[in-house]
Amino acid sequence: MAVKRVDLNDTGKVKTILNQQYADWRYVKHRMGGMSKKGIDCSGLVYKTYRSKFGIDVPRSTEYQSQVGQSVKKSQLKAGDMVFFKTGFNARHVGMYIDKGDFLHVSSSKGVMISNMKDPYWDDAYWKSRRLQ
Repeated sequence: MAVKRVDLNDTGKVKTILNQQYADWRYVKHRMGGMSKKGIDCSGLVYKTYRSKFGIDVPRSTEYQSQVGQSVKKSQLKAGDMVFFKTGFNARHVGMYIDKGDFLHVSSSKGVMISNMKDPYWDDAYWKSRRLQ
């Protein structure tokens, strides 16, 4: 059953959906390549959320997710924007922006969680952001 496309400009609705997604997936562990509640990776959570909650298809990998939509400045982020980080020499990480610096993602050590981009680790690792219309 196809999900009705959500207007990503409706930030209140997008925030509600992302917080509900967090509640539904909280404590699910990280698993590279995973796509279920037995384990999921960062790009898998973004892929599943956009597809099942927003009715929007995005690529499955962080690399290709980082190429869709339009670039958006860090200072102009809004709920639903994808935020990308360089977490290692070749490692890339993605999450979905909620509000006030908070973003939903999958931590390799703590699983599905909400972190804040002002945290020194994420602030240093920040790479870019993308917005889908």
